[in-house]
Amino acid sequence: MFDLVYQHTDFLIINKHPGISVHKDDNDQPLLAAVAEQTGDEKLYLIHRLDKMTSGLLLLGRNKTAAAALCANFAERRVEKFYVAIATKKPKKKQGVVIGDMTRSRRSSWKLETTKVNPAITQFFSTAGGEGRRIFLCKPHTGKTHQIRVALRSVGSGITGDDIYGNEAADRGYLHAYGLRFPYQGELQQFLCPPSIGELWSTAEAQQAFTEWQQPWTLSWPVLACKK
Repeated sequence: MFDLVYQHTDFLIINKHPGISVHKDDNDQPLLAAVAEQTGDEKLYLIHRLDKMTSGLLLLGRNKTAAAALCANFAERRVEKFYVAIATKKPKKKQGVVIGDMTRSRRSSWKLETTKVNPAITQFFSTAGGEGRRIFLCKPHTGKTHQIRVALRSVGSGITGDDIYGNEAADRGYLHAYGLRFPYQGELQQFLCPPSIGELWSTAEAQQAFTEWQQPWTLSWPVLACKK
């Protein structure tokens, strides 16, 4: 279900595996229970969420005080998040910013609107992924449901293996929470976790991209056209 990446007195960083839900099921959270069993924590607090198909870095609080401080970081947008994705079709532009309100569409899906009342904001780079695919590095500035999946679909590149927004079936949905950086008790915490589960992550093109993106927080990101 997960790999333990880092243990702090007040929080844990795990690498959630794809296909694992972080949401409660009948008031039970099997993922948190499994982590707590390994670490010996009586109670863990979910600070943010990842979609079921999305793998990667997930932050868990180990006590109520720490959880409140960490949640405040997210609420005040002091957390930098970075995701990598593999998409099936060439995007309308190789890099840029996707900004727009998101509204409910059919079934479980969302769609991007041209309005910007309370917009989802996502910066991205992309590079050739081989066999007609593209590899993306994304930096969301908001935390909307399905945000990156909808953003990439809006530029013409549905994520490979995404059964809602994608254009191609695969062994998994190719979206991974790659990097996290946030302040805590006066220190800047930063974590990077390249994806490993999924055959397309092992291609030469993907490995080259991860080599180039080892410090995503230092890259010259596309300019934001509106305030965060």
